[in-house]
Amino acid sequence: MASETRRTHHQVTFAVLAAGVSAYALLQSLVTPVLPTIQADLHTNQNTVTWVLTAYLLSASIFTPIMGRVGDMIGKERVFVATLGALAAGSLLAALATNVQTMIVARAIQGIGGGVLPLAFGIIRDEFPREKLNGAVGLIASILAVGGGLGIVLAGPIVNALDYHWLFWLPMILTLISAVAAHFFVPESPVRTAGRISWAPAVLLSAWLVALLVALSQAPVWGWGSGKVLGLIAAAVVLAVVWVLVELRAATPLIDMKMMARPAVWTNNLVALLVGVGMYAVFAFLPEFVQTPKSTGYGFGAGITQSGLILLPMSVMMFLVGLGANNLANRIGGKKVVLMGSLIGALSMALLAFAHTSTWELYVATAVMGAGFGLTFAAMSSLIVSAVPAAQTGVASGMNANIRTIGGSIGAALMASVVTASPAADGLPREAGYTAGFAMLGAAMVIAALAATLIPVGRRTSRVDFADEPQHPEMALVPGGTVVGDKPE
Repeated sequence: MASETRRTHHQVTFAVLAAGVSAYALLQSLVTPVLPTIQADLHTNQNTVTWVLTAYLLSASIFTPIMGRVGDMIGKERVFVATLGALAAGSLLAALATNVQTMIVARAIQGIGGGVLPLAFGIIRDEFPREKLNGAVGLIASILAVGGGLGIVLAGPIVNALDYHWLFWLPMILTLISAVAAHFFVPESPVRTAGRISWAPAVLLSAWLVALLVALSQAPVWGWGSGKVLGLIAAAVVLAVVWVLVELRAATPLIDMKMMARPAVWTNNLVALLVGVGMYAVFAFLPEFVQTPKSTGYGFGAGITQSGLILLPMSVMMFLVGLGANNLANRIGGKKVVLMGSLIGALSMALLAFAHTSTWELYVATAVMGAGFGLTFAAMSSLIVSAVPAAQTGVASGMNANIRTIGGSIGAALMASVVTASPAADGLPREAGYTAGFAMLGAAMVIAALAATLIPVGRRTSRVDFADEPQHPEMALVPGGTVVGDKPE
């Protein structure tokens, strides 16, 4: 009876989860178009202000799998509320920041909010009726990507009407409302994983991610062949190998390497990495391309608001396509949907590489891109959740989101190197740099399509199979905390 009561109100649960994920997604990209404004207001330089983005990225990469794991252990609802609390606290500190050091610390605190995604997936898997689960997972994944695009669209109007501090005040308000609603309306999930946090893997995970992402984010400044970049990349590789070995030997691993080695998991993670390369690089560089002065012969001289609007069709299409992606996956299979979405994404990158005559061409390109990414994200997230036991949903989906973020760091760093490789006499990039950069992103999407062909097709990779899942809270745990019914492949 308790289970049925919970499931009766799954629409309310979804609305609360969607609001929390939206707040986190908006904060991913709201500050990107206004970094020059923040730089001037906080009296800092370009290299330092980039850490406003880097600190957020590093923190999210570290805390996303950790918060997912903690939620699996002690309860997803309470950790979801705590994660939103950290996101709100970071937003408050950022809104009040009077120097760049405080702003960077605030953004690192906001990064803890990365845990909302794996926790939301876990709550959906535990609480939703089986026939609604795939669609809800796909929609949450789409909301994350849509929010990232909308952040860039909304930044200009917010700054013009108010000031950049409201880029933090408004998400803080939304986050607090979501946290209160989650406390009162989201039920605590019945599925738990016994054990404790293994701190050695957590420290090693943090160390290799920090080394890798700092190297990638600073490579365009320091140079790809510099000793610092090569040293950090080498350190990241060594630390990652040690991390895997420690995880394999840990009694309670932070991330189950056997789970990560499942064909349905590693193939989707590879697609996520490559799609992240394309999507986040477009978020970072398409507004710059549109804002380039007309005197260069290829730029449009757009302001912050207009350059953000170029990405609006992507956000709209991503959401609309995400609504129907589950039905399409049910008919033709999630693997084919991911493949189709990757190929459509490659087409959109080709349009961006060569269609520079009129702004309408860019609107078409971003609309096509939204359709491709909407299909890919919705289907890929459902495939990941379907491939693992319920108790590992948080960590598995968290790592998938994490890998997508890492792909974004790689894409942005590579794009920066290509675009700025041969600047014009005035110091601005040449059109050929953008053409080569977007073509490179298109190649990444083609490789993503090839990776999608490796995704296995089976009973647990196209639809969620609930035959072996606990259906009632009282059946979810036996003494000792073992989950009953999970039968990993």
